[in-house]
Amino acid sequence: MIVQLITENIIKAISLLWGQTVDSDIISIQKTNKEFEGDFTVVVFPLLKVSHTSPEATAKQLGEFLVKHVGEISRFNVIKGFLNLVIDESYWLGFFTDNYDNHFFGCTKKKNSKPILVEYSSPNTNKPLHLGHVRNILLGYSVSRILEANGEKVVEVNLVNDRGIHICKSMLAWSKWGNGEQPASTGEKGDHMVGKYYVMFEKNYNAEVSKLVETGMDREEAEKEAASIKEAQDLLVKWETGDSETRKIWNLMNGWVYQGFDETYNRLGVDFDKIYYESDTYLLGRKLVVEGLKSNVFYQKDDGSVWCDMASVGLDEKLLLRADGTSVYITQDIGTAKLRKDEYDPAKMIYVVGNEQNYHFDILKKILKILGMEWWDIVLHLSYGMVELPHGRMKSREGTVVDADDLLDEMYQTAKKLTEELGKTENFADDEKEALYNMIGLGALKYYILKVDPKKNMLFNPEESIDFNGNTGPFIQYTHARIRSLFRKAEESELDLKDITSIIPELKLKPLTKEVNLLKILHQFPELINEAGQNYSPALVANYAYELAKMFNQFYQDTPILREEDRNLAVFRLKLAGFVGNVIKKAMELLGICLLYTSDAADDLLCVDLGGRRIIKKKNKKTINKFKSRK
Repeated sequence: MIVQLITENIIKAISLLWGQTVDSDIISIQKTNKEFEGDFTVVVFPLLKVSHTSPEATAKQLGEFLVKHVGEISRFNVIKGFLNLVIDESYWLGFFTDNYDNHFFGCTKKKNSKPILVEYSSPNTNKPLHLGHVRNILLGYSVSRILEANGEKVVEVNLVNDRGIHICKSMLAWSKWGNGEQPASTGEKGDHMVGKYYVMFEKNYNAEVSKLVETGMDREEAEKEAASIKEAQDLLVKWETGDSETRKIWNLMNGWVYQGFDETYNRLGVDFDKIYYESDTYLLGRKLVVEGLKSNVFYQKDDGSVWCDMASVGLDEKLLLRADGTSVYITQDIGTAKLRKDEYDPAKMIYVVGNEQNYHFDILKKILKILGMEWWDIVLHLSYGMVELPHGRMKSREGTVVDADDLLDEMYQTAKKLTEELGKTENFADDEKEALYNMIGLGALKYYILKVDPKKNMLFNPEESIDFNGNTGPFIQYTHARIRSLFRKAEESELDLKDITSIIPELKLKPLTKEVNLLKILHQFPELINEAGQNYSPALVANYAYELAKMFNQFYQDTPILREEDRNLAVFRLKLAGFVGNVIKKAMELLGICLLYTSDAADDLLCVDLGGRRIIKKKNKKTINKFKSRK
């Protein structure tokens, strides 16, 4: 676009003015600061070594050359060595003509390259999905959509941690105290039921530890000697040796959890291309560890445990297999990485996992390198901050987590309460109201979480997330509905939506400052999507959508559209509003928030969120929501 044109002409200017040939890397072009006149600013300091003159003189010579040779640049000014360029209004009108009706504006054509694999969600089957998982899921889903918008082929995967000591804790508690209850007999959601028994185990275990400490035993020793933890460890050994009764209980309880997970994923509107299971992949990981032991890459201690000496890379030794032969998390991650490399040969393997696992993924990459996996550096940990609540951090073991299902219910109720208080549903049927409340609640949740930089911790407040006037999903949704309402009213008024190219010559004779300001922010969208893809940051998209919506609402308040007496100008403004609506819709789709509308919505908000994928994915794509049947 215009930045590339400016860059090419600066290189030409350097050659003609100073007889030097330079690469484009030396050219630095930024958006002009709001306090100065201009659209783009050229930083001339890197060019002084070729101009051999002062920053001001260099900028002045460049500015004069660009105004003379580039018709899209109307004038310039120099501020302390920074060259500020003003783009001519005709360029913005040409940009509008070329893109206003392009529903794929901002997106890159599909590249013929290796896929990018994105792992997200990755729950444990000893508890339901919670608020922390929600941030993980929304982040992974949105990053996948943003990468696709940048032309990448994306494979979305979910690794279910369905084995291990934590799973055995739930199994043991249910076997002891469950009295054979099942979700079908109690009406309780399966993952919630299993999570209940995990908490039950921990409370019993902590009580045992406390009693042992009271007898004078050291707490660390008491945690190892408590009867409950020993029983759980024995159960894990039985599971890994294939004990039929243990496997039967494991299959039964995991089945309850899978059904519960499916319901929650469907509510959030996400699905996966493939679901991996730790109970499968740990075997390959163990095999690779054993091979590494045989080749002296790893070593075995006297108790039989297998370790990796990380001293050569400045890290501590790492346990790979316990003394009883059971695997640890890193074991299955080694196997899973190798399996995915063989299956997909991806350009990158992105793991969306919280920042408390930064060290774990640093270790994983180094172990893969030690094992001779030349592709070790395609592993990328997309680390994100924790979600905190007003009363502090969540703790699964203490049962203080906010379940995802409870959160979604609360968002629905909050949306219902606030929407009804605003009187926005008076003429809606019951099914329309339900769709509206779900749309607002889910859109508010997704936007509130995704607008925060992934690297930062965040405090989640449900009521704060639903506000029709702030930096929220509902505000942007309402803006989109307002734009759609304009088109409905235009149809009723029989406004002649003539070909825009026929009226551009006349528009060039009118002052269009406010319209051009909107075009300038729309012009940023392709670059914004590229930047969000480079940084794996949905927050950039979210906050851009808010700024665009805010600017449009100001334009809507200050500028007549359908009431404009000049019919050509009215058509231009209406189609400009449509351009804004298309970009808002695309931006929200990248966040997993899809906007639909009804023909009679007027300025009311009835933009039903169908979960993103169901609309923006290819229709022939086979989605996988269901977990596999376990043997």
